[in-house]
Amino acid sequence: VPPVSPRCPPAMLRDEDTEADFQRFLRRVDDVTNLLQGLNSPDAAVREKSLAETEKRLQEQGSSREEEEEEEESRTTVNRTLINTSVRAFPSQVKAGLCSGLSTNGFLAALEKDAKERAQRRRRKEQLANALKEQGNEAFRAGDFALAVQKYSQGLQELRDKQELYTNRAQAYLKLHEYEKAISDCEWALKCNKNCLKAYFLMGKAHLALQHFAESRQCYEKMLQLDPQKENLFKECVDEARLQEKRLREEERAERELQAGNAAALSIQELLQRISSPEHDILYYTGGIRLLAEVLDSCTGQTLFRTNNGFSILRNETVRGAFCAESKSPAEVELCISLLLLWRAACAGNEENQRLLLAQPEVGAQLPELLSSGTAQIHRETLALISLYSESESGRRLLLRQDLSRWLQILLAFVKSTDARADSAMNILSDLIGEERFQIQCRATLSTGVLPVFTQLLVGARQVGQAALARAVALLGSLCADVVLRAQLAQSRECWHACLQLLDGCPAASSPEYQQCVFAVLGLMMNLLLESNTTIQDFAVPISGRCLALLKHQEGRIVTRAIGVLSRVLPASPSAVEEVLKGGVVKKMLKFLKAGGQLTCSYAIKTLSICTKSSRRAQEELLRWDKRLQVLLQLLESGDELTVGNAAFCLSQCLLLPGAASSLLGSGVVQLLLRQAAGDAPGALQRNSAIALGRLCLAEPR
Repeated sequence: VPPVSPRCPPAMLRDEDTEADFQRFLRRVDDVTNLLQGLNSPDAAVREKSLAETEKRLQEQGSSREEEEEEEESRTTVNRTLINTSVRAFPSQVKAGLCSGLSTNGFLAALEKDAKERAQRRRRKEQLANALKEQGNEAFRAGDFALAVQKYSQGLQELRDKQELYTNRAQAYLKLHEYEKAISDCEWALKCNKNCLKAYFLMGKAHLALQHFAESRQCYEKMLQLDPQKENLFKECVDEARLQEKRLREEERAERELQAGNAAALSIQELLQRISSPEHDILYYTGGIRLLAEVLDSCTGQTLFRTNNGFSILRNETVRGAFCAESKSPAEVELCISLLLLWRAACAGNEENQRLLLAQPEVGAQLPELLSSGTAQIHRETLALISLYSESESGRRLLLRQDLSRWLQILLAFVKSTDARADSAMNILSDLIGEERFQIQCRATLSTGVLPVFTQLLVGARQVGQAALARAVALLGSLCADVVLRAQLAQSRECWHACLQLLDGCPAASSPEYQQCVFAVLGLMMNLLLESNTTIQDFAVPISGRCLALLKHQEGRIVTRAIGVLSRVLPASPSAVEEVLKGGVVKKMLKFLKAGGQLTCSYAIKTLSICTKSSRRAQEELLRWDKRLQVLLQLLESGDELTVGNAAFCLSQCLLLPGAASSLLGSGVVQLLLRQAAGDAPGALQRNSAIALGRLCLAEPR
């Protein structure tokens, strides 16, 4: 049998038909022009010859006028409003006009009239085609795909070059599993519009359904070429094609082993048959499931489990009843654990099996219930099964198709566990937390479900696993990347109370685990302070007081974050500024500016700029503790633009004080400020430097 050549996808369609159509059009124009010139010739013989040629053409082609018009309506590669330049298009007018010596202008007027009539007919047909398209769309949305095909087909009878009708009908054909027809419609859509993204997408799906894997990939690649921003969709489509091709090869290999009488393959088939038989007691099924889990130790075993309906095990009433029971007996607990072990064995590293497992409605619905059960072993096995999914991108996509709205609340509760369950739960959350769909699902339950659990954990920080708690707090901080969730958290008075309570319990000699919790809470507070609301204003004073106290902490990371929180909370409340000034914040910030790292310095100078902006006392203290403003001058030479800008702002505020400008004589400050004000620095830095320079010159003309 000769090899079957791969089907060439329509991605490579050429424009030969367009060129041929155009050339025919030009030839017809030339013919009509020649006839008109002959009919208007002063030579009677030439006129007679042209008249005879015209009559001949009318007789030969007059009967095909309607077919030609229909053909012209269906052309898709030329202008949609076609002017028919053939003499035969106007038989009555031409015959009458030619016999009376019709002029060129008269003939062109007839052409123009015909074009208008055709445009009107086109508009009427387009209106009718659009109405039929909408009727087809309604039928499609209602799930009546056969009726949708009918309506789209009627629309195409009215307007054969409407691309949307072809792609919509192709989509309906896909639903009806008529893949060849879907491909044909996509090809017609591409003749209408060679850059039709939807046509390539649907054609790729149809080829995939027919197991034309190479052709499917070519369609998806063409789709990406047309729109590089569709990279995520392209990746999903290509992954789906890869997975289906891999599944086909695995199933062919597994079938060969079964036919060859492989003992392991036969035992899997036999065990599945025994488990599927009804009317046995629960211990019978538990034992059979355990045995089956032990023999699924290879890809071939996993494939045979799938092809022999292993995932239909929940159709057995005894098994399903035990798995879904709200309050489980010891025997039901054992069967449930056996099922979870079996599914882990069947799904480990197997994307197709993972997909099929979560396609079982009972599984997706029961996973959160199992996590909420009172049995530690069920918790462990459920967490282990979920981890198979969360650790890979394809697995996370499958998980995110489920209802995960309660998962954040449930997984956070495992922080109370003192064994490996806490780490497993935090690992799953860490995998999911960056997924936009997970964040969106969390919005619904954050206030009513998540926050009560979270605040309880913070308040009872001494009684829970502090390493897991620190991870949980850090994950909530990451969740603040979603602005909706961040706004909800920042509005919660309970959340701020709990954060402050945890900070209160942090003496300098607290355990490393507790210090990690404090570090994470400060990070969460920094994220929440990106918001501005009345709750933050109300808590600004106590937040500032806690952070000022933490400046004495021996752990440098905690000190840096405490300064960072100060730099973000002080703008919310003048009262908070006054409180920290009483606590000696200016002197403390100067100390950190002299000895701290770059991040610490950026937070410290921001804190000073806020204080000096709103308080003359802060300006005076800054000048008192740094009489020649040497710290600020050093910061003006920093490589960090934000730090330089805040230093210039502080300097401009201090220059409002009498004598401050004189202390800078001979310091080189003018050159520093000129360089920043006249350079290519960002607007705020340039403006602050210019203001400082202006105040300096006004206060000290020298």
